[in-house]
Amino acid sequence: MTYVLAMLVVLMVLAVSGVAVVFVINNLLYICEPNEVLVFSGARGTEGRGYRTVKGGRRVRVPFFERVDRLDLTNMIIDVSVQGAYSKGGIPLTVQGVANVKIAGYDPVLGNAVERLLGKNRDELIRIAKEVLEGNLRGVLAQLTPEAVNEDKISFAEKLLDEAEPDLARLGLVLDTMKIQNVHDDRGYLDSIGRRQSAEIIKRSRIAEANAKAAALMRDADNRTRARLKELDSETSIARAQADRRIADAKTRSKAMVAESVGQVEADIARATAAVEAERERVEQVRLQLDADVIAPAKAQMEAGISEAKGRSARILEEGRATVDVLQQMIAVWQQAGSSARDIFLMQKLQAVLDALVGTVGAVKVDKLTMLPGEGSDAGGSTAVRAVRLVEELKGAIGVDLPRLLEDATQRGGRS
Repeated sequence: MTYVLAMLVVLMVLAVSGVAVVFVINNLLYICEPNEVLVFSGARGTEGRGYRTVKGGRRVRVPFFERVDRLDLTNMIIDVSVQGAYSKGGIPLTVQGVANVKIAGYDPVLGNAVERLLGKNRDELIRIAKEVLEGNLRGVLAQLTPEAVNEDKISFAEKLLDEAEPDLARLGLVLDTMKIQNVHDDRGYLDSIGRRQSAEIIKRSRIAEANAKAAALMRDADNRTRARLKELDSETSIARAQADRRIADAKTRSKAMVAESVGQVEADIARATAAVEAERERVEQVRLQLDADVIAPAKAQMEAGISEAKGRSARILEEGRATVDVLQQMIAVWQQAGSSARDIFLMQKLQAVLDALVGTVGAVKVDKLTMLPGEGSDAGGSTAVRAVRLVEELKGAIGVDLPRLLEDATQRGGRS
């Protein structure tokens, strides 16, 4: 029984301890959200500061010694407006804009926020940031002309960012964006500038419109020119194609004509060749006929004439040889007889000559008459006269020149 009671007491103690631990953890453990910073005050911090910051994590608070505050890092939208702020040149301007501001989440700017803004609510933070931005806005306006403010709002906002960031950083704030929404003045200065700019814009627009119309006209003319050039190119291509076709047709016709002419010429050549062959056949036939009719008999007659001529020439040669022998003997005798050889020769031959002369008297016709000198007293002169008379009578009657024959025979005998 005592043991059971002891166990119950232990269990009750453990339960109470567990509840106490859960209570302690629930009240002492702090978890930092991504859009906030936890500030643990009372503990010794880094660099001798009396606080510690936690961003994006968790930490347990030391009871009785530390206090925890939260700094909201979410964006604060602030409407910034200044009226009658003098710009460069003395023109009062009214400027309206919007800014996005938040507490810095990084050191050392976060330390400035802890020291200056810890414990202030969101409205107070917006008021402080607005006053700082409006003061900076007036300072920037004093540096710019109304034309610069009105024409280049982006540059104006950038200058405002550059001017306000150091002041906001001292407070622990960060200016994310700054946009100028409206700029105007009560004296109509900007309106006059606007009218002048409007006139300039109208002038530029008209110039641009005129340039656009001129460019359109030029493009139209260029397009028409290109279209016409394309038409000319197409017409040229068509004309070139037609010319090529005509040339091809002419070439085809010329080839056909050439082929026809070649065929005709070849036909003529074939006909001429056939005619030549026929003529050759006729020539051969005529040649054969001539060989049979003319050449062969002529050859036979020629051979017969040659044979007959050979016979006559052989007979004449034999007679000539005999005559030559006789004449050689006579010449030898003549040479032996000396000066009376002529008379002796004539006397020996006189009988034969007289016989021949008498035998031919009936057929002799007197064509020539030769007068001989009269006979002398001496016998030798009478003989010579008779011999000369006989020789002349023989020469006149039968044409035999005995002295010439004797002379020729003597010359042939001397050469031999």
